[in-house]
Amino acid sequence: MRLALKHQIILAPATVLLLMTLLLGFLQFNYWNLSVKRQEARRLATVFIALAEADLATQRMASLSNRLRDTSSFDMHSLEEMEGLYYHLSNAADRVLEQQPLKPASAALIRQAVANLNPELGFDFDRIMGSISHLRPEIARLSDAIQLNREKLRDLHSQDIDEMVARTAFISILVLGTAILLGIFLSLTFARRILHRIQLLSESAKRIARGELTPPVAPEHSYDELDELAVSINRMTERLIRVVGTEKLFEGAEEERRRIAMDIHDQTLSDLSSVLRGIQTMKGQTKNPGQVAVLEEDLQRAIANLREVMDNLHPQTLDILGLGAALQSHLERHFAGPDLPEYHLYISPRVDTVELSRNARLGLYRIALEAIHNVIRHAGASRYEVGLDLREGALVLSVEDNGCGFDPQANLAAGHRGLNNIRERAKTVGASVAWQPSRFSSGTRFELTLPVPADRDAR
Repeated sequence: MRLALKHQIILAPATVLLLMTLLLGFLQFNYWNLSVKRQEARRLATVFIALAEADLATQRMASLSNRLRDTSSFDMHSLEEMEGLYYHLSNAADRVLEQQPLKPASAALIRQAVANLNPELGFDFDRIMGSISHLRPEIARLSDAIQLNREKLRDLHSQDIDEMVARTAFISILVLGTAILLGIFLSLTFARRILHRIQLLSESAKRIARGELTPPVAPEHSYDELDELAVSINRMTERLIRVVGTEKLFEGAEEERRRIAMDIHDQTLSDLSSVLRGIQTMKGQTKNPGQVAVLEEDLQRAIANLREVMDNLHPQTLDILGLGAALQSHLERHFAGPDLPEYHLYISPRVDTVELSRNARLGLYRIALEAIHNVIRHAGASRYEVGLDLREGALVLSVEDNGCGFDPQANLAAGHRGLNNIRERAKTVGASVAWQPSRFSSGTRFELTLPVPADRDAR
């Protein structure tokens, strides 16, 4: 399964970030382990100090007890000092029992000895000295054990620090090197694949721009944005082939129309003109001039019909006078009758400043005539307007009537030939067409918009 393009782009930095996160986790674990050992060292130090305080307190209490035993008078100051020493001893014993886990027998011995040394029980030299004789060896034993543990922990702590520094440096270098190499490898791998696919698409686009309309191979399934772009280029090329094919078809048809019109003009019309001149010469020599006049009239009518056929095949006024004049001439000759709808023609003087190719002029001319014929045949209008204007960098052709109107989408979907011909002709010249409601109370407005390059638009 191929990764999406955005996932391929972020995979390398994501991998590097993951390795760096694991490295930070490793460093944090080492620091936590070192912190635990530091806390253990502080606890042992606290217990050792408490044992030292307890030992000093018991020594002082033994000395005071001996002095009180040898003194016959009551010594209030010594009793107060005994109470103070007991207070320190009790606090030190509580800290030892709280901070250092002891065997039950050792803990019980310390509690019992401290309780027996309480001055509130009265002064009993034997009881006090017996408790001290039991307590001090236990304190000494615990002090030796705590000091031994502290020395071992101190040595281990120094070794751990050295090992941690060495291990951390090694692991950091290893992870950083792996992250850099892996990031470079992933970046180069995916970048090479992405650049190769982009290069293929670029070459396909260049071939299309050169006119080699060969669509690139579209992938069967779209996994990422480049696959979607390849599919879009493939579809665009296929549509362009159809458009170019339609354009070539129209160009071929128009070229054939032009050739036929030239043949009629150069051969058929020339022959008929020669026949007409012969008939006109015979008019004064024949005994039946009326019959000759009828033949002359019929021949002139045939020549006029042929000229109209020629004009329909390829209007000469379009090549000689331009688009606006050709439209005006056609309207005046064919759509100015009393039984036809009234029309109004507006042609902007700026239209003549636009340089259009012969195919573009001919396409616009055919589209305008088709739109006008649709109004005459189907709209049932009493008035229509034809406009040819240049505005906002575009040539705009409009035909607007006050007829019954229609639904252009429904007619296009139904495959009406006239509207589809208009749309296809517009595509061949690069124009867009639209049908919308008329500005009259009823009817339809047809509008064609052909973009004009800025350097060709006269200001």
